[in-house]
Amino acid sequence: MTRPSASASASASPAPAVTALDPETLQTWFQEHKDLVVIDVRSAAEFESLHIRGSYNVPLPLLSEHTDELATRLGSRVVLVCQSGARAEQARQRLGGAGIGTAYVLTGGVPGFAAAGGNVVRGKARWDLERQVRLAAGSLVVLGLAGGKFVSPKIRLLAGAIGTGLTFSAATNTCAMGQALSAMPWNKAAKEPTRESAILQLPSAGVQANQDRAQAA
Repeated sequence: MTRPSASASASASPAPAVTALDPETLQTWFQEHKDLVVIDVRSAAEFESLHIRGSYNVPLPLLSEHTDELATRLGSRVVLVCQSGARAEQARQRLGGAGIGTAYVLTGGVPGFAAAGGNVVRGKARWDLERQVRLAAGSLVVLGLAGGKFVSPKIRLLAGAIGTGLTFSAATNTCAMGQALSAMPWNKAAKEPTRESAILQLPSAGVQANQDRAQAA
């Protein structure tokens, strides 16, 4: 009995889906594809500070709550963006579970798109949420170590708790500290997105595209 060659085995396996999209390709897509929908999953405050012109702000918590409804409004060319790509990847996985298997994640996030010469809208400068998380986590670790030395050794447990939390965050691709910070007053926009203003703002072409695919099936 002959064993299949490595090349034959590789060809039999389905190729992994490509989900990363570079800023230069996105700029080209803006010019060539009318069905393109770019969804920014950062907070409304981050979106106000800097966003890609023509993108729609659907913060990750809102997207997570209304994933199925959002999926029905999306067409075949969806790009998800955030600050670095982490939250956009979470959104892609959620949409994938709702049947949207063709969503892309922008490499480098909105800052990377701006650095590449992309068309962006700038507003009031703010620290992005991921930078705030790094500051808060680092400050708590320093506080725990200093308190453990000068106040009580038990305070060192704070540093360990932060380390454990960061490890869990990386393993689960979630961030409890980021969610907590996003609720702070300085991270609130003048007008926070709602289901009506965020999801129902999407072009109706997404609904029609899904209906066309259903009829074709």
